[in-house]
Amino acid sequence: MEVIVASAAYHGGEPLTYSSELAVEQGSVVEVPLRSDTVLGVVVKNVLKPSFKVKSIIRKAETPLLPAASLALMRWIKEYYPSPLGIIAQLFLPRSLPKKSVDPLSIATSKDHPLPPLTQEQKIAVETIREPKTYLLHGDTGTGKTRVYLELAKQSIAKGRSVIILTPEIGLTSQLEQDFSKTFRDRVIVIHSQLTEVTRQRIWLSILREQEPLILVGPRSALFMPLKKIGLIVIDEAHETAYKQDQAPYYHASRVAAKLSTFHGAPLVLGTATPLVGDYFVARTKGLPIIRMKQTAVDSTAQKSISVVDLRDRSKFTKKSYLSDELIKAAADNLARGEQTLLFLNRRGTARVIFCEQCSWQALCPHCDLPLVYHGDTHTMRCHSCNYSAQSPVSCPNCHNATIVFKSIGTKAIVDEVERLLPDARVMRFDTDNKKHERIEQHYDAIKKGEVDILVGTQTLAKGLDLPQLSLVGVVMADASLYFPDFSAQERTYQLLAQVFGRVGRGHRDSRIIVQTYSPKSPLLSSVIQKDWETFYENEIAERKQFLFPPFCYLLTLTCRRASLASVQKASETFAQKLRSSNLKIQVEGPAPAFHEKLQNKYQWQLVIKAKQRGELLRVISQLPSGWSYDIDPLNLL
Repeated sequence: MEVIVASAAYHGGEPLTYSSELAVEQGSVVEVPLRSDTVLGVVVKNVLKPSFKVKSIIRKAETPLLPAASLALMRWIKEYYPSPLGIIAQLFLPRSLPKKSVDPLSIATSKDHPLPPLTQEQKIAVETIREPKTYLLHGDTGTGKTRVYLELAKQSIAKGRSVIILTPEIGLTSQLEQDFSKTFRDRVIVIHSQLTEVTRQRIWLSILREQEPLILVGPRSALFMPLKKIGLIVIDEAHETAYKQDQAPYYHASRVAAKLSTFHGAPLVLGTATPLVGDYFVARTKGLPIIRMKQTAVDSTAQKSISVVDLRDRSKFTKKSYLSDELIKAAADNLARGEQTLLFLNRRGTARVIFCEQCSWQALCPHCDLPLVYHGDTHTMRCHSCNYSAQSPVSCPNCHNATIVFKSIGTKAIVDEVERLLPDARVMRFDTDNKKHERIEQHYDAIKKGEVDILVGTQTLAKGLDLPQLSLVGVVMADASLYFPDFSAQERTYQLLAQVFGRVGRGHRDSRIIVQTYSPKSPLLSSVIQKDWETFYENEIAERKQFLFPPFCYLLTLTCRRASLASVQKASETFAQKLRSSNLKIQVEGPAPAFHEKLQNKYQWQLVIKAKQRGELLRVISQLPSGWSYDIDPLNLL
């Protein structure tokens, strides 16, 4: 019989053949020998005895069959995101089965938990989402998308069908778990990256055995849990980059979820306040439902004001170079009132770039319209997409100002300064440097109760949190991610600003936003302030079309790693020439040094491949030499 083994040690693309004296059904979980190890696998086909010698199955696990939809999804991923079959199977199976017996889930009857009445827009959304297709739920922050999810989940559970609610960050898991557990109690199962391997094994086995409908809340890996009948899949904060897997197989959760929803005949809801430009374009092109929500869910007379501070006007920064007097005073006033403040700084804005502090001119690639990266050792500007390079100017070509700079600071520096200026404030920092006990999910209840006065952080704080005590948001440098050398920089900046603005103005209390920026008249910033996503989209999609970026092409990045600079350059140029002389209908850009040119003592160079047909990129992948890696459908080119 043919078995797909779940092991990274197996690099093949086809199932392995094993023997068994007993008949074993398709979908059975088995233990099989692989080299010197024993690994789990799933039977996918019974075949006749082959001519070559085969090993025997060690044992058949005493578990129900893996759902047919899981097997179908496994096969689809192999074709759509080419990767070793052993790695793909690891998405669907645990490393081993629990050694101790696992008690069945005890699911209590859901008690009636009073939910707030649906707003008119929420009612329309719920009534629209019925058929098994993809729906783009474009709801501004504070419009109550979670309330829509809850109503749809109630309908699915009533039909005896399970629900998957995806969340991009572990920090948002606590909030969603609370929301759903109030209504569905023990039906809610939460998975996240902090669970131990044994706990994940026990959860996996419990789900496989359970006959009652469940609600599974978790990251993208929740799509591969063995749920039998799925009636609804929701991708919350669907614009987030965390839904893209950054190692083989390089899948995107929304694409996998769309296929899984098709197998189960279930609606798929992409919920977001800031849709991905590509998702919005596809929805429009294919005529998929786009459900717009603008009405704040909490009926309130609370007001929100937004003020913009020009970072170039040093008279507004008399106490500290990166915190304006206005922001410091507002935070102090907030502290006196017992209300919370959030200070946001996008950590990704630490790339070395060239821009003019006086007129905001920025050095862009003439071929790609992407920000050029400054290389201090050669004093040159370089495009990491097409390898265009030029000498860095000593003065601005626009206004001739000699001060061309890029300023960047980190969240730790902000915390130090806030603690110096406001010594009585209870300050907490949240970013990817946090240790486990410092992460926001560990402190969510305390923050919600107002036990933290000032939150300082990166995009971790910008996503989906509803904090009733929060009344002031300070954006330390709104332009930071704009200076990243990538085609998605403007989209990412719009998303981050819109999300962090959305932490206030949710109807709980009067609120204020102070935005510090080098470009106070930026059309992008104006669009965010006015919640004018449509204008931003039209501008962005026109630029993508002009310079041939997704959704007007498919992308593939190829990375070559070698011990020396000379060898990586030669290998990259050789393969680039081979691709250019092939009959493939592709556009080859580069080679160029990767954004992180040297990593773990290896030099990295990159090719960017564009194609109108995705199949052409799959053909490129099949020709990759050893020492190369790839990422198909990347969200950025870094």
